[in-house]
Amino acid sequence: MTTLSVPAPAKLNLCLKITGRRDDGYHLLQSLFQLLDYGDTLHFSAHPSPEINLTPPFAGVAPADNLIVRAARALQEATGCRMGADIHCDKILPMGGGIGGGSSNAATTLLALNQLWDTRLSIDTLAEIGLSLGADVPIFVRGRTAWAEGVGELLCPVEMPQHWYLVIHPGVSVGTREIFSHQQLTRNSRPIRIAAFLEQGAGNDCENVVKNLYPEVKNALDWLTQFAPAQLTGTGSCVFARFADEASAREVFAKRPASYSGFVARGVNRSPSHTALNLN
Repeated sequence: MTTLSVPAPAKLNLCLKITGRRDDGYHLLQSLFQLLDYGDTLHFSAHPSPEINLTPPFAGVAPADNLIVRAARALQEATGCRMGADIHCDKILPMGGGIGGGSSNAATTLLALNQLWDTRLSIDTLAEIGLSLGADVPIFVRGRTAWAEGVGELLCPVEMPQHWYLVIHPGVSVGTREIFSHQQLTRNSRPIRIAAFLEQGAGNDCENVVKNLYPEVKNALDWLTQFAPAQLTGTGSCVFARFADEASAREVFAKRPASYSGFVARGVNRSPSHTALNLN
């Protein structure tokens, strides 16, 4: 096998609480990561030389800084593998949207090249490599909707109802570093238990900061809240709401202002990338 095409799914943070901050600057959090059946698709072709080639280029991101290339290089370094790959990304998830596009791309790269290069690393080891690339990468490597704590690496799989979600992108990109470094960010929320979240919800501690900095996000939340309770996902710009069925979500999506993009997707408990790669 020398080629693979693998989905890189989006995620939603159904809640996001910031409970503290470590000495190294990383924030301690609690979140429910809900995987979706919608995302980018990556196409991999292995070759015997060590070069990693990515197409097409990502606007504003140097190839060496792209998480796809960094993930491939990290796997080479961890295993001593001298093979390389040509990688093409069908990119449909917005950058800076808070739906995990870059992290999911990195995780899918680790999972796919681990098979193509026959490097045979365990999921645990791949998740450790993924954590060095970003706090959200392990959730996609492990491939399960999960409750997260620590900096996002302590994961407890949770079986969630497969609800339908409408995700709206208001046309702006929000940087994680900007939000996590903001003086007004709440960093001392009281920790909660999974059962309490499932019973009553918990919101997103980053939402007020993002709304204050980006009026486009506030306007998108106000618009979507007309139809269903809406909230921010992650530290990005995308907002979402849950609907009873696909038809209801698509009916509202069709009414969106012309300046908004987005998608309708179903929540899943197992990552589409794991399904495609026949991983347990």
